[in-house]
Amino acid sequence: MTHYLYLLTGQDDTYRTLIEKRQLPDLRLTQQKQDATIVLAAPPLAAKVINDFPALRWLQSTFAGVDALVQSGGRQDYLLTNVKGIFGQAIAEYVLGYMIAHYRHFNCYRQQQQQQSWQPHPYESLTGKTMVILGTGNIASFLAQAARQMGLRVIGVNRTGKQPEPNLFDDVYAVHDIEKALTVADVVVSTLPNTPATESLLDLKRLKNCHQALLFNVGRGNTLKENDLITAIEAGAIQHAFLDVFVTEPLCSSHPFWFHPQITLTPHIAAISFPEQITDIFVENLRLWEQGKDLNYLIDFNKGY
Repeated sequence: MTHYLYLLTGQDDTYRTLIEKRQLPDLRLTQQKQDATIVLAAPPLAAKVINDFPALRWLQSTFAGVDALVQSGGRQDYLLTNVKGIFGQAIAEYVLGYMIAHYRHFNCYRQQQQQQSWQPHPYESLTGKTMVILGTGNIASFLAQAARQMGLRVIGVNRTGKQPEPNLFDDVYAVHDIEKALTVADVVVSTLPNTPATESLLDLKRLKNCHQALLFNVGRGNTLKENDLITAIEAGAIQHAFLDVFVTEPLCSSHPFWFHPQITLTPHIAAISFPEQITDIFVENLRLWEQGKDLNYLIDFNKGY
């Protein structure tokens, strides 16, 4: 059976070349939306035209986050898969890199260099600190393993409070006990998806359980109640926040986060997907689909992940 694939990725030429190299005998690329049975797409692009694909049976996202499709109000009568298992290394590098730079005062020394100032500062090691990771999925598990190798104690927070396999967390709390986890946190990292249950989970009431913690949001912007963050910093709950995701992206020019000395912003780059990796996931899912088997990383529209 021939399948017709439509590309809507923002990097269509790259994906076309990669897919053509695979020489998939039953797959044809098409530029006609009405003919496409499969779409390989970035969710924000696909959400705008999802109703223009009458023959669509499966959409493979090039992102981990599929909020744009799940919450768009558009049709949901097709299989939707995202990508997983490829972001853990990048997220770990982002979090641990910023942690080390913060505790070792690297930015301060860079500024001192410009002033020809020779001034050592006492620094802290990561060893013995406690990292609380919200979420215990693929990304969180990779980060937990890397953090433990650096000497940190790692606590996970998930819906059930159950330890995932393999056991990479020193302890796991259920989300209704998140306050208990936050009270012992030196570092808090949110890797959570965007769902109704995660909306404003990190609000002022919960953040005040922290004491001079570093806060990272590398999951979804809605998890952090943005209006509460500066108050939490002023209260001494949060020492510094490193934010890669936001409710509205990009931030408007008047947003107070831009110039706050205890907030570091990055433009949603903590972990990007590479076309070669996405193509591998797509081709494997195509093989499973042709065999009538369950697809990898299938999204439940009701849950949002």
